[in-house]
Amino acid sequence: MTGPSNFVCPRGEAEARKSRDAYGPLYIEMVPAASPPDDVEIRATLSAPRSSTYVAATGGDTVKAVELYGWNARVSAAFMLPAHFAEISTRNAAADVLERVYGPRWPWNTTFEASLPNTGRYNPRRDLLNTRHWNGTTGKVIAELKFVFWQKLFTGRNDVRLWEPHIAWAFPYAAASMPAASLRSRIYQDLDILRNLRNRLAHHEPVFTRNLLDDLTRTLDLIELRNRSTSDWVRAMEDVTAIVFERP
Repeated sequence: MTGPSNFVCPRGEAEARKSRDAYGPLYIEMVPAASPPDDVEIRATLSAPRSSTYVAATGGDTVKAVELYGWNARVSAAFMLPAHFAEISTRNAAADVLERVYGPRWPWNTTFEASLPNTGRYNPRRDLLNTRHWNGTTGKVIAELKFVFWQKLFTGRNDVRLWEPHIAWAFPYAAASMPAASLRSRIYQDLDILRNLRNRLAHHEPVFTRNLLDDLTRTLDLIELRNRSTSDWVRAMEDVTAIVFERP
């Protein structure tokens, strides 16, 4: 049994416990907290430069710095679950639109290929050409294209071809009153925030200065644009909220 679709976060651990009782196992403790047994040895293992960010953030308290590092690692691991669903649901929505416009072999469609930018630090056309060269099916191409490829599809250059005719179909839970260009722009911005956050998570960087509950809300709302049942399921599984309230 899952909670209501508008349930985002309780205000504190006591309310999180109530929510668990009311709606089932909303916050499964996948990465439990633990007290560091020896902060000196742990900081040496992590390296002085890596530890210094946390030591500075805790005013020189090295024990609290190690606790903050552990919390940062836990919340980072927890965030990979909603990020996973947001990325897959959005890229699959975009891939469905591409198939609708260019057919099931859209990665090999020359008209689509020519529509992609062929300049810049990140080159979408080159990414597509390289990916399809090594992957012979559309499904494999979808899985192997970079996250930024999908984000770059949500730009104004594709409004006429892709988004004005098809964005409401691809994201049926968006507000019906929202113009196609506004919805497309919102998705682009949300993907940009998610992509930068995901890069920090993947490279084990500090995220403790971010508003993680705002990041989580954006991520869950992005999933919900595509499918409400999926977003409800992810809300029930995520444990970012509970870990945020455990920050040392």
